[in-house]
Amino acid sequence: MSRITSIYVCQSCGAQTRQYFGRCASCGDWNSIIEESSSFLTQKRGQKRRDSSEKSVSLRSRPISTGKDKPLKRLQSGYDELDRVLGGGFVPGSLVLVGGDPGIGKSTLLLQTANAMANKQSVLYVSAEESAQQVKLRWQRLEGSKSNLQLLSETNLELVLEELEALKPDIAIIDSIQALHDENLSSSPGSVAQVRDCSSALQRLAKQQSTALAIVGHVTKEGALAGPKVLEHLVDAVLTFEGDRFASHRLLRAVKNRYGATHELGVFEMRGAGLVEVKNPSQIFLSEEAASGISRIVACKGTRSLVVELQALVNATTYASPRRTATGIGTNRLHQILAVLEKHMGLAISRFDCYLAAAGGLEVEEPAADLGIATAIVSSFRDLTLPTGTVLIGELGLGGQLRPVSHIQQRLQEAFRLGFKKAIVPKENGVNALNNKVDLEILEASTITEAIFFALGS
Repeated sequence: MSRITSIYVCQSCGAQTRQYFGRCASCGDWNSIIEESSSFLTQKRGQKRRDSSEKSVSLRSRPISTGKDKPLKRLQSGYDELDRVLGGGFVPGSLVLVGGDPGIGKSTLLLQTANAMANKQSVLYVSAEESAQQVKLRWQRLEGSKSNLQLLSETNLELVLEELEALKPDIAIIDSIQALHDENLSSSPGSVAQVRDCSSALQRLAKQQSTALAIVGHVTKEGALAGPKVLEHLVDAVLTFEGDRFASHRLLRAVKNRYGATHELGVFEMRGAGLVEVKNPSQIFLSEEAASGISRIVACKGTRSLVVELQALVNATTYASPRRTATGIGTNRLHQILAVLEKHMGLAISRFDCYLAAAGGLEVEEPAADLGIATAIVSSFRDLTLPTGTVLIGELGLGGQLRPVSHIQQRLQEAFRLGFKKAIVPKENGVNALNNKVDLEILEASTITEAIFFALGS
């Protein structure tokens, strides 16, 4: 027989306790624990398992080699940038969680995707935060054409599940999961229990009828996805939509993807008529100006190569300890490169402030950007200008040596396509020995001092 009890659940991490605490013992947040009612069966499940163990039960498992191979069919979203990040498109029966800051364009992206897919597939758009009239006004501003898109403005989970069962769409979009609520739960919409149970119910239905499900999720003030961590473990892919809401471009990347790579990058531009794909993203991260402290590198994001401009400013400090600030580059990486320059090139940078930034807001994490970072710092420190037609590729070791990087041919081809004339690369990559077919002047350097001499001439 079922009975009702009370448990206390942290709204930040989902941890459960039997009594109330002012501070969660798991995540450390204050005043995040609320009381929730929970019904469970006492001893019946254990008794059932004991009874079944006494009988002969046939095995449900089978050897993995005897399973049938089914081709993985994907649903094209209508946008190459989104398909690139997903790994080729939506997989039937999969769950995709899309997160991002408020106003960044999550609803706009999914509404445009739903409208494009509705011409070939059955698509249901569930708006739990806005009314049907509000969604239609945005749709008219974005498309202004006829579409077979089905629209449902509802927050009740049971009604949403009934509509999914009746329509059986190829893809459904839930905007957002924090606005849905289950009437069987006493907690308010957006709580841990509501998000967890609503997501589980949607997942079960999506798997049963092979409906691809895209879910919009809110983010906290720290930038993490709101709700319990079980939500991220439940879905098949987690996409983040990033960018400055006051700038035009947006970056779409995958944090988790069971059906594709997690290092792909999609670039969009926000315009008056909605989001537009950027086919040549390097144009966003490059400028034609030539000034001291500016260098250009080739960064690899999955299968895509991007030419990125790095900007450095070295200035005499007026404080006891100099400042080190980096935007788009790891601060620890900056400290390491500054130490190498001071040790092996004799530059007294320890008495200067250093500011470093990657143009366009792109995050450059790979070590192949080390040579470009070091050259930009030396260029600003010596007030020398690097030619705009030169690109730098290489990892910097602690001993001042240049280490080889991966995908060197792919990087050089992208630089050549954008009109660069000269490339400085590590000697260990052996580009000239590989019969390089790219029409670039390749300068191979083995140390940071040699590479700086090739780049700045002194």
